Amino acid sequence: MRKRNMANRKWIQKAIKRPGAFTAKAKSAGMGVQDFARHVLAKKMKFGTRTTKQAVLAKTLSKLKK
Repeated sequence: MRKRNMANRKWIQKAIKRPGAFTAKAKSAGMGVQDFARHVLAKKMKFGTRTTKQAVLAKTLSKLKK
């Protein structure tokens, strides 16, 4: 059972394909990461698929911090 738990914890490393890319997009937009994620999710049509997926992941990872 211990190995299974370790494998489940590795999903984060597998989910992050481009470390720092979303943060860089947020900084260039003059926002914080969570503010930019909210902005992207509110206006999905304005942004591409990759950016939208990154925003969803950012929101998910922020919930894990709690």
